[in-house]
Amino acid sequence: MPDTKYDCAIVGNIPVKRFADLILDIGTFLLASGAHSGRVESNIRRMALTWGFDVNLQPTFKGLLVTVRSHCREDDTITMFKESPTHVVHFEVLTKVSHLTWKVYEENLSIDETEKEFDKIKAMPHYNPWIVSIAVGLSCAGLCFLSMGDVMNGLTALVGAFFGSLFRYKIAALRYNQMISISIAAFITTTITGLGTIYNIGDNPQSAMATAVLYLIPGVPLINSVIDLIEGYLSSAVNRALFAGFILLCIAAGMTLSITLMGIDNFKL
Repeated sequence: MPDTKYDCAIVGNIPVKRFADLILDIGTFLLASGAHSGRVESNIRRMALTWGFDVNLQPTFKGLLVTVRSHCREDDTITMFKESPTHVVHFEVLTKVSHLTWKVYEENLSIDETEKEFDKIKAMPHYNPWIVSIAVGLSCAGLCFLSMGDVMNGLTALVGAFFGSLFRYKIAALRYNQMISISIAAFITTTITGLGTIYNIGDNPQSAMATAVLYLIPGVPLINSVIDLIEGYLSSAVNRALFAGFILLCIAAGMTLSITLMGIDNFKL
């Protein structure tokens, strides 16, 4: 992309604060939907290049700090911060926002049109919890088969992952801390698959216990942490890594509590 694209006669009347509000809204929504910091910056810079702004971003796991300066009015500068909403991975949001910013860049979309388009993206419904839970159950059953489990072990893993995932969504909908929902989901899943171990269902019931909770592994924060580290966003990388580590700790806590209460003392894969 070229260094300059804007025409001050056309875009010079866009207030800096309005642009800052828009990119903070977009940036924090991207962070909450699972975008790494480099993706957030590239999307925002396309709009800044089109509308004649210089943007300095400092993304963190919790929010986004921006400093915006107008190229058309060099004395017009603002620094603002906004916290991200609750983190819920939604990759369709990332795709649609990327398409929107490219549309701004290639078609010179106005800020009014961009705000309307982004409002539509924010209003998109999340994935259906029932469909996601079914997909989670099927995927964990497949992992169980790869871990030497038979059909009965796979069915046990499917049921445990399905109910654990469903309860996780239901608890999250009550606005409780995300770590509570993860711990309870791990406890429910391990309890269901633990019954398979107690009653010796299938040839390798412990494979169901080991694989049914894998849907809780924080893959997106871990991957984004590595990407941010490589791209030089050290603060965000450390925050994401700590967040992912705490999720793993909550999974372990939920599993340990269930295994202890059920009296399973020989769990091994």
